Amino acid sequence: MAATLLLASEIEQLAGLLPDWEFLDGKLKRQWRFNDFPQAFAFMVRVAFIAETMGHHPNWSNSWNLVTIELITHELGGLTTLDIKLAQQINCCV
Repeated sequence: MAATLLLASEIEQLAGLLPDWEFLDGKLKRQWRFNDFPQAFAFMVRVAFIAETMGHHPNWSNSWNLVTIELITHELGGLTTLDIKLAQQINCCV
């Protein structure tokens, strides 16, 4: 899946396209709080399968029931169309 860097005008529109995500330090970022660790981990497993299928992997962390995901395309040095597609797929995993 080919990725293209987002233009500044496209980044400005992200709030409307991905309202639960924030653009912070050049990355898309979102956090989820679950009832417990098994629910958080199950979510991460679902995301892992999607990321592997897309060949695009998030930066993420987990602390008990909290999962934090950051998206950026390191190879291109910024946000790309691939990051948007992955964020949209992740939104469907919850």
